[in-house]
Amino acid sequence: MDTIFAILVEPNRRRILDFLRSGEHSVGEIVEVLGLSQPAASKHLRILKEAGFVVVQQDAQRRLYRLQPEALRTLDAWLEPYRCLWTDRIDALAQYLDTMPDDD
Repeated sequence: MDTIFAILVEPNRRRILDFLRSGEHSVGEIVEVLGLSQPAASKHLRILKEAGFVVVQQDAQRRLYRLQPEALRTLDAWLEPYRCLWTDRIDALAQYLDTMPDDD
């Protein structure tokens, strides 16, 4: 878990993962959309690849990066026992809101 947190603590890596949720993207697209330098984007992508968060596929001269969601399962499993803390509060809020009169 410490390795996962050490990797994901970096905001640009989280931004890259968020961007890759939409599908495969080249380094150039990541640089353009996220406003990173090419060396910085490549460095973050290498770290994410080594940790198993992304996979890369060669397409002629381009490398296409894709999110590897299985790597996030460890984080998801760690969060599971904590979900009840916010789920209970959200349920309580929903019940409270259901008791309020509509302002139609």
